[in-house]
Amino acid sequence: MTEHTKTDGLPGMESPAFAQVLEKARPRNERMTSEKIECNACPVLCQISDGRSGACDRYANRSGTLVRVDPVLLLRRTLLDNEPRVLPFAGRAATGVADAEGALAAQAAWDGDLLLANEVFVTGVGSSTTYPDYKPAPFIVSSQVAGVDMVTVVTEGIFSYCSLKVKIDTDRFLGSEQANVRCQGEVVGHVTTAEYGSQMLSLGGVHHLTGGSKKEGRVTMDMMQSLGNKQAVEFTIDGGSQMVIQAGKAPIVNGVQERRMRVGCGSATIGIFAKQFFGLLDEVVVVDDHITGVLTEHQAGRCLDMRASGVKMRGRKSTPGRYFQVANPGTGWGGTDIADPLSIIESWDAAVAWPGLRLLMTSTTGEHASWYVLNDDLHPVEQDMPAEVGHIVARIGENCEPSLSTVLFLGGAGGSLRAGVTENPVLLTRAIKAALVNVTCGGAPAYVWPGGGITVMADVMRMPDNSFGTVPTPALVAPIEFSMKLDDYRALGGHMDHVRTLAEALRLGAWHNEGAPSALAWAALPAANPWPLGRPPLLG
Repeated sequence: MTEHTKTDGLPGMESPAFAQVLEKARPRNERMTSEKIECNACPVLCQISDGRSGACDRYANRSGTLVRVDPVLLLRRTLLDNEPRVLPFAGRAATGVADAEGALAAQAAWDGDLLLANEVFVTGVGSSTTYPDYKPAPFIVSSQVAGVDMVTVVTEGIFSYCSLKVKIDTDRFLGSEQANVRCQGEVVGHVTTAEYGSQMLSLGGVHHLTGGSKKEGRVTMDMMQSLGNKQAVEFTIDGGSQMVIQAGKAPIVNGVQERRMRVGCGSATIGIFAKQFFGLLDEVVVVDDHITGVLTEHQAGRCLDMRASGVKMRGRKSTPGRYFQVANPGTGWGGTDIADPLSIIESWDAAVAWPGLRLLMTSTTGEHASWYVLNDDLHPVEQDMPAEVGHIVARIGENCEPSLSTVLFLGGAGGSLRAGVTENPVLLTRAIKAALVNVTCGGAPAYVWPGGGITVMADVMRMPDNSFGTVPTPALVAPIEFSMKLDDYRALGGHMDHVRTLAEALRLGAWHNEGAPSALAWAALPAANPWPLGRPPLLG
């Protein structure tokens, strides 16, 4: 039963409307002092003194009343240049009209009338939870879209079963598949299967949150919160690299910021640029950790009737012009461990090769490239690269997209979430699988995995800033919203007695609140995000 040791500085404690009122003080037992209240928003059950916050910094005791410290985030849509956009608004007591850049052109005191265009969406960020699971969701909001009566069930989920899937655009060797990923020395995940031009990590998960030591669980929880909230986190991989990852930013590997994601494997690079190379050189080798390409052996070179060069490559030959395992993984050329590209050439066939043969060796990103000409002894001699060839190497680089780190939140919406929506949770699951319910995370689109349960995945870059919180159980707190037709909500056994209009919900706050207004804040989302209530299947 912990509480935050800070006795002052809670944001807005001087304001009677700074946070949403959850419930009045209710001592759990006779040994609990009367000046403390128990927070039941998670299993920790903090006993909080007046003026202090709980261990999660998300709930506080204000004069004997439990309040949610953070504001509830709202989205508001307007039509701009005939395109729907989600616009930023400044502060909880301001509204206005935004220009094309999203800046406020005018502000006026908020009078509570948000239904003029009926284009307001309550997100789960700051909304509070359903714990201890018997409560209906904090906000069950009715609205009307295109003449259709809708309802959105809004809550913050406490996720023990959750992870982050991280895509890192780089050819650099980060670590062997299944290698441990560490944060602050604790194992918090592992390297998983690489994808095209990217290394992939699986971070977090219930076994790291609850299955290890207390420190492992705490570090995992803090790491997931920081990474989900778009902050930079430092990792090391056993037997591999040190790196700094931040969603939407280029990864930093061993102190060097990555610039490019490869255009393709060595074989694909050969095929894409074969016609452009033709006539300017006699051989091209594209060095790649996975599939190294050799132009004259490759089908593309054969289709161009290129003369065989006689080059003999190291590694394991797959199909013509494609070689595996020419070197070990690393941070050198093409994601290998080599600094000298000639080290992957075993020899030249004297009966086929000839003095003066022009050889280009390049990586899949074009960041490494060298030009050679065979001498009379058939030894490659490095020379200045012809301008025409240099232009093609530059084009390889031009076709490489910027290197980014992508963070996806993946969580299982379990019993507590479903019970906050309906008395018969399986009906919610079935309705989602039947595309009757649109699931969002902080208003951002969420992919629902096939199969049993409600397993959702969302790009954190499409969610509002600071969407994620924690509780010291340990677990991650994330917003989730379920939107559907009102008739469908009634059919799946929803908590109809707690459905409120938007105006009522914003005036009263959480469903068990008795009259005090909630703190509100406006959130801005990427313009590419669809409006949560505008998905066609919902409207029929």
